[in-house]
Amino acid sequence: MKKIFSIAAALFLYASSAFSQKVPYHVVFDITNNEPAIQQRMIVLVKEIISASPDAKVEVVFYGNSIAVIDKNKSAVSDDISKLAANKQVQFRACAIAMKKHDLDESGLVSGVQTVPDGIYEIVKKQAAGYGYIKIVQ
Repeated sequence: MKKIFSIAAALFLYASSAFSQKVPYHVVFDITNNEPAIQQRMIVLVKEIISASPDAKVEVVFYGNSIAVIDKNKSAVSDDISKLAANKQVQFRACAIAMKKHDLDESGLVSGVQTVPDGIYEIVKKQAAGYGYIKIVQ
């Protein structure tokens, strides 16, 4: 009886591991605020994720008042953003609508930041593609 139970348990463990799939580590961060603590938290979170998982994909979407974070003349974290943007796992996106409201054009963006037509829609698309959504707050 013990032998049958041991074989059944081993088969169950084998089957469950054979059918389990690795969940992708894809995250989209929503940042709407330009507070220094929020900026630092965003940098720390992105670094932790890409350090923890070489397969992770991270996108940070800036809209609203957070546009100042990616304005090369105002950003306190521009060097960090540029370095992280060079990593293929990380993408920084600026909402074109918010940029227009803040009188910022693409030439004023921190190096490595790309634009999207609508920041909220970008987040929705990423969620539909299976990305986990995280709102960065204090």
